[in-house]
Amino acid sequence: MSALARPTHGRMIGGVCAALARRFGTSATTMRVIFLLSCLLPGPQFLLYIALWILLPAEGKTRTAAW
Repeated sequence: MSALARPTHGRMIGGVCAALARRFGTSATTMRVIFLLSCLLPGPQFLLYIALWILLPAEGKTRTAAW
């Protein structure tokens, strides 16, 4: 499992599905289909996507510890 960061290449909108696909070892297309199918169910999926887009760092801008 790799660190959770939005990739700079291979992302469509915000890179959230691509980051989750890398993290769990699946393809980005599979993760996108799962997300689209989950949008058919009631729940805050779209809001969760936006929250992850804001909270996940970009791949080149990962945070490092100050000490």
